[in-house]
Amino acid sequence: MARLYGFEDMAYRRVREAEAEGIRGAASRRLLEQSYPAICEWLNAEGYRTTRGGLWKPDVLTNVLDNPAIAGLMEDESGNLVETGGPQIIPRGDFLAIRALRPSNNADVRRADQREYLVSGSLGVCGLCACSLGSSPSNNGSRGYRCLPDSAQHPGGCGKVRINADLFETYLAERVLAEMAKPEVAALIGQARAEVLAKAAELRKEAAAARGRQTRLGKDFGRSSEMSVKAFKAADRELSELIAQRMTQARLLEQVKRVPVGDIPDLVRWWKHAPLATKKGICVLFLEQVAVFPAAARGSRTVDADRVALKWRQWDSGIAMSEQSA
Repeated sequence: MARLYGFEDMAYRRVREAEAEGIRGAASRRLLEQSYPAICEWLNAEGYRTTRGGLWKPDVLTNVLDNPAIAGLMEDESGNLVETGGPQIIPRGDFLAIRALRPSNNADVRRADQREYLVSGSLGVCGLCACSLGSSPSNNGSRGYRCLPDSAQHPGGCGKVRINADLFETYLAERVLAEMAKPEVAALIGQARAEVLAKAAELRKEAAAARGRQTRLGKDFGRSSEMSVKAFKAADRELSELIAQRMTQARLLEQVKRVPVGDIPDLVRWWKHAPLATKKGICVLFLEQVAVFPAAARGSRTVDADRVALKWRQWDSGIAMSEQSA
């Protein structure tokens, strides 16, 4: 379980003041009814980063400002807020006022359905601009993937690609299962899984090394005035981005932990009932990237090789997927 932003410990007894300043700034802006995207833009511009070193996004910030621990509170079994005796990063009154602004407290705003998506993170990208795809239901409510338009939270997006999730995920499943069913490939899944997890561990080591350099950078800056504030912030930001990149890649690869090893007699039937986490792990094990291009015609429901480009993961074993050589 990741620690809560603003605190040093999981008991919420020691405040990390550098992060607490960001929470107070975000809270004061939310009390002025600024939108979460606007507040995230401010946090990112000021150099604040999440506990994992990434840029702030609305859903992440929402979880922090909605956590009663930042006001020295907790919810009991009945959902009532009670004092914990812990430190308050923001006053209780401010926390309650922010909670009152939640969409769920507005009768005119319905909370969006929680949907599950097979492709997440950097696995799925736009074929036009190479930005990661986001989950985005269509106007009729059906699940979908979309390249989000350019914004502070999604820089560089073109917003020109959208695809129906059911059709897209069915297409991926058919091709991944076809490869998984081959005896020569099935025999190497355990070895391939170990290879991918080893790569994830290496990425975590690189992130840890970058954190060490970042810590030393801060200490050196504090002891000496040779480096300008501008140069320090630039170097610190570069290291934060490197850490976030490596950790994001590691977490993506670590999904293969869920991939089963051994004979699965009826793959298609098993897939229908397999946990989503396992399905995601299999996709990551077999695929390095999935690029989606615009439909040939508006409203087209065709998903084929002309629209979806699969980049198969190269295993050290040397076994080549049929799709790679096609």
